[in-house]
Amino acid sequence: MTQTIVYILIGINVLTFVIYGIDKWKAKRAKWRIREAVLLGLAVFGGSIGALLGMQVWHHKTMHKKFKYGLPLILLAQIALIYFINK
Repeated sequence: MTQTIVYILIGINVLTFVIYGIDKWKAKRAKWRIREAVLLGLAVFGGSIGALLGMQVWHHKTMHKKFKYGLPLILLAQIALIYFINK
């Protein structure tokens, strides 16, 4: 992978982690929430590691099946894609 792609992936993962924290903060205060489609979309577009870390650190969405099982599947699919692209 090129250095630019690595920086982009780091950025999207940091952004995703922060967004999960913001959504947890909003959930605790009964405020307007970030849509689940946005949270999952960030993971699909490269932020799966940040999403998984956000789930663990913020204890957010850990009981929702689409997050609990979906995010690890997204990460595995991304790893497989990187493997086959670099093969």
